[in-house]
Amino acid sequence: MKNDLSKKTELKNLTLSEIEDHLVELGSQKFRGKQVFNWMYNNLATSFDEMQNLPKELRADLDEKYSLKTLEVLEVQNSAESNTRKFLFETSDKRKIESVIIPDKDRNTLCLSTQVGCPLDCKFCATGVLGFKRNLTVGEIIDQYMLVSKEFGKEYITNLVYMGMGEPLINFKGTIGSLNIFTSEFNKSLSRTRITVSTSGIPGKIKELADNNFRVKLALSLHSPFEDIRSKIMPINRKYSLKDTLDAVHYYSRVTKTRITFEYTMLKGINDRQEDLEALTKISRALPSKVNIIPFNSIAHMVPTGLSAELEPTSSADIEKFADGLRDNNITVMVRDTQGSDIAAACGQLAAKTENNLEQN
Repeated sequence: MKNDLSKKTELKNLTLSEIEDHLVELGSQKFRGKQVFNWMYNNLATSFDEMQNLPKELRADLDEKYSLKTLEVLEVQNSAESNTRKFLFETSDKRKIESVIIPDKDRNTLCLSTQVGCPLDCKFCATGVLGFKRNLTVGEIIDQYMLVSKEFGKEYITNLVYMGMGEPLINFKGTIGSLNIFTSEFNKSLSRTRITVSTSGIPGKIKELADNNFRVKLALSLHSPFEDIRSKIMPINRKYSLKDTLDAVHYYSRVTKTRITFEYTMLKGINDRQEDLEALTKISRALPSKVNIIPFNSIAHMVPTGLSAELEPTSSADIEKFADGLRDNNITVMVRDTQGSDIAAACGQLAAKTENNLEQN
């Protein structure tokens, strides 16, 4: 008889010490926990039968009570324009989430999702069209990395960024839990210096993340240096002001001794003016930072309403002019290439389509 996965404990939701405790409760030795952890994260095991240095009886007990896999790969889209790849996953409750691999010279960055949909309703974001369904578990966040690594090899992914569907600091439990595993000394696949958490700005949680001492990198989805404009395109700014968010970002930089990244999606006539350049320069020079300029990928095909339907991308020439203006003020600037536009590489677009189809059926 096939085991009911819904009644099993997701092993990837547990830290190493918790796995060790569970193994002891099963009547096994504590050191078996490290063996299980090593099989999962360093050998990418997807079944307990692969864990050959565990006793057969223990493997059977684990298979009866625990699950190793929380997601299924439904689709992989490969861009003909670049090596960008989009993964569509299905959760055990049939929800759809995405991860995107972004290649860039000597690195391959995996964009992780932390929620099914997103509650923030940023006007330029495809995930906002989907709305919010639920938080992802630690295991579901981890498994995005594990399943992609399984397909391409564990050395393929060099960088992780929590910048897919959802707001990582709203799903604080899932984000912290997954960081705990990704940065474990027993996880040999990743360095914490290659992990970035991107947030729209939740001051209290930014400070709490700093105090957790993971010392991963922090990226702030800034997108406007002005309170009123930011509130229009990012409604979260009405609850957590830019001033308070920047105070928290300064705290994060001081405590962790890391450089902050300001994410800045260029929107024609909204945040690409001379006054925007001057204000962004002032913000950036106040702490160790760099600016990541992102060309706006239109979401018109998702039939948005209101301000979202009116947004237009800043031209390539004006983006370069804006970037040069920052560089003239000794600001480190990166302009992201528009990769994967043929597969709608911005997170949420494919999942939104399939989620909407699910709800209509």
